[in-house]
Amino acid sequence: MDSASPNFPAVKDRRTDALGDLRVIPDEILCIILTRLAPHDVGRLSCVSSVMYILCNEEPLWMSLCLRIANHEIEYKGSWKKTALDQCHTSLNGFSFDDGNVERKENISFEEFHMEYDCQKPVMISGLADNWPARKSWTSEELLLKYPETKFRISQRSSKKVSMKFKDYVSYTQVQHDEDPLYIFSDEFGEVAPDLLKDYSVPHIFKEDYFDVLDTDQRPSYRWLIIGPERSGASWHVDPGLTSAWNTLLYGRKRWALYPPGRVPLGVTMHVNENDGDVDIESPSSLQWWLDFYPLLADTDKPIECTQLPGETIYVPSGWWHCVLNLETTIAVTQNFVNSKNFEFVCLDMAPGYRHKGVCRAGLLAVDDSSFVDDENNSMCTENGSSHFNLDRREKRLRIEEGCSENCTNGKSLTDGCGGDLEYSYDISFLSKFLDHERDHYNSLWSSGNCIGQREMRDWLWKLWVQKPGLRDLIWKGACLALNAGLWYERVGAICNFLEFPGPSLDEKLPVGTGSNPVYLINDYVIKIFVEGGLEASLYCLGTELEFYNIVHKLDSSLKTYISSVLASGILLSENGSYKVLPWDGRGIPELIGSSSVSSIKHKEVDYPFGLVAKKNFEYLNAGKPLNESENCVKPSSAWPYIVTRRCKGNIFAELRDTLSSEDELNLASFLGKQLHDLHLLPVPRPSCNISVPVIGEDYIQPLHSSGFSENVTDRIGHPADLELFISILNRKRKDVGKRLAQWGHPIPSNLIEKVDDYIPRDLNILFDELEHKTDCRSYTWVHSDIMDDNIYMMPYSDSMLEENLSEPCVEEGGAYIKRTNNSNIHKLSWVPSYILDFSNLSAGEPILDLIPVYLDIFRGDPRLLKQFLSSYKLPFLRQKSLSEGVDSNRFNRLSYRAMCYCILHDDNVLGAIFSIWKELRSATSWEEVEEKVWGDLNTFI
Repeated sequence: MDSASPNFPAVKDRRTDALGDLRVIPDEILCIILTRLAPHDVGRLSCVSSVMYILCNEEPLWMSLCLRIANHEIEYKGSWKKTALDQCHTSLNGFSFDDGNVERKENISFEEFHMEYDCQKPVMISGLADNWPARKSWTSEELLLKYPETKFRISQRSSKKVSMKFKDYVSYTQVQHDEDPLYIFSDEFGEVAPDLLKDYSVPHIFKEDYFDVLDTDQRPSYRWLIIGPERSGASWHVDPGLTSAWNTLLYGRKRWALYPPGRVPLGVTMHVNENDGDVDIESPSSLQWWLDFYPLLADTDKPIECTQLPGETIYVPSGWWHCVLNLETTIAVTQNFVNSKNFEFVCLDMAPGYRHKGVCRAGLLAVDDSSFVDDENNSMCTENGSSHFNLDRREKRLRIEEGCSENCTNGKSLTDGCGGDLEYSYDISFLSKFLDHERDHYNSLWSSGNCIGQREMRDWLWKLWVQKPGLRDLIWKGACLALNAGLWYERVGAICNFLEFPGPSLDEKLPVGTGSNPVYLINDYVIKIFVEGGLEASLYCLGTELEFYNIVHKLDSSLKTYISSVLASGILLSENGSYKVLPWDGRGIPELIGSSSVSSIKHKEVDYPFGLVAKKNFEYLNAGKPLNESENCVKPSSAWPYIVTRRCKGNIFAELRDTLSSEDELNLASFLGKQLHDLHLLPVPRPSCNISVPVIGEDYIQPLHSSGFSENVTDRIGHPADLELFISILNRKRKDVGKRLAQWGHPIPSNLIEKVDDYIPRDLNILFDELEHKTDCRSYTWVHSDIMDDNIYMMPYSDSMLEENLSEPCVEEGGAYIKRTNNSNIHKLSWVPSYILDFSNLSAGEPILDLIPVYLDIFRGDPRLLKQFLSSYKLPFLRQKSLSEGVDSNRFNRLSYRAMCYCILHDDNVLGAIFSIWKELRSATSWEEVEEKVWGDLNTFI
């Protein structure tokens, strides 16, 4: 039969493609040629193709190579390849560069450092570590005695985070002869070996660190223990977020090479992703660079160099390229920091977009069109008048060419030979011109390479604003770079002018909180501008919130006591450089929207066309889509919905968390249980119905109350269309869930990501089919979905509050919930909860969804508070009958299983919070283990 028939496809000759022009040479001749090469060249040649790999790894070949280079005596290492390479590994004798051109200082003062070096040029300083215990105790021998079983993180050319016991690492260093050895680069050494933190202190000239307003578990990685053998080191890079760094060597010698900002080293390639600005750097190992690229450099193109000796501290300014090679076994400690000199650069690097990120690191090599000019308004223009450079490629490749730029060692400017006579300057006013100012910074995709996330960035700026009022001018400059704060300040001012409200004062001009929408506290009111997800998503958020407030007040729900009242709402428009405000209460379709590109309005006839029903349809259309596939997140908007509410009295819980007593925490848990009880009993709008006024009836799904259960209760639980839509959204999120978890990565264990498809059913209908006749009620209710520590307000407790029904746990009497005033613990309270904020993320679904932010963010996984919450919530999730029948017999009936599934399918990375709270679960072998640890207590709640 013809071998090329469909049943027997032709076999392709892999040798021909793999060897290219060498295919004409017989294998025997190729093997003879290989025996004439040096062992390292054979090793490199093995990487060329699969066939060459086979030829280059034959044991007879390596035996021949080994015998040819052997001197006197051979010690067999288990294979001839290892034995040969053991005899010819590179020694770094003579690599020292003691006559370097990095300035050296001794016991420098803060003033001298701040004026002469800070964010300007490197300096090697001696004397800063003379009194550290680490100067004597940080040797391999001493550390091995103290920490033999301690696991430290290992640096490797992989995204995976691998750790080794210190005794195993020391054993490795004693026998290895790798060209690029593994080395300890541990950012968690302070957690796994806290006594090491006592052995050193931050030098006085580096004490200023603006990240110190964040708790240790909130701030990005900033300190590392570095231990490496000869030939190990850090390849060329710029420190994350354009932070500055100091590095103190305690043992051994290091060779350093540095280039100023914008000067990409020869052999290094940069990739800047056009979507999110993520920067990826491809660089040879430090040893390979010195061996293969350094000799190619003319003297005028060589980097700034020096050899660091024990006890010396080198300072690396923001944006400087640097490469480090360990000349012998070394032990060092390093920290990155943000201070007044580099703060604006760090904020700039966080900003959405990609042009500025490339220019900060690669200078004018990152600019495709060098014909731009700087106009009167300091905006960057091309010849055709566009306000942006022609950087349209999906992935930018930026590579320095030989002779492309002149050497620069002062760290201030660099003239790029490729860009004509244009001058590159590492200056914030110059670099900020490359920002994409048209982006809605609150709404743009955030770079995954940023050292902190968007929420964390906003939280950091706000904490700096509150805790360091003397720095507000500088903080405002940083906020304008990272958040485009100046533009949002203009917009909120336009809203205030229209409403004839006082505008924000100088102290009120920074947006507050960590949410994805700009929020301003002005006098006794709050203005929130909706931007998250783009215009269409923002309309649904505001429309649903206004519909919710209307229902609460029409039904006279007790919730209205604990939520802020609405003062105004509408849409802000930008037209020809000016602003226009259109009032809108959520009813009907504004003329602006009816004539715009918002095309998914399917419920035009209802009272709230952008209310909950329409929002759920919108959620369905976007469920499971990656953020960067949403057009709304790319297109700049010219319209922004807004809402104005009464300002709540009290303090944000996030600011009080560490000062609350145990009684305060329990009281808060009871308060949240009672408020979510009331929220989940509110009637939910039904789809495909004309809603004129929010009354309980056919136009609303009426959840069953916590008493009076009947056998035919399922007839009154949720409209089928509601539940069907909710399940459809879940199934869309279920698709490719493993891929999404892999993108989130650490600290989610990779072995669990591989098992997620076996844990979550392919069709989530089964979760509801199993409970169809066992559920008491509320399979579909209002869901706040964002009750987090910055959305709870608390007030100082006073005796007058005993009769005000603010937060005391309640008991049922005669069908009503009243205050229980005979609790002796009430007199131990310091703070009581007063308000729940931010209903812009309102949705509908299973009420258990609201447990996720409450338990993980408010309670931080405290089972004591969860129990208190559930006892106050008082609404069962499963019937007592189903529990007595053995809820554990079917995982789909377990509340813990449902909660765990919702965590995995959540739009936000709540799994990151889980594995941060319960660090021991990072070694879990199954999702069932995680489920039991985190949510197991739910199964005992009836």
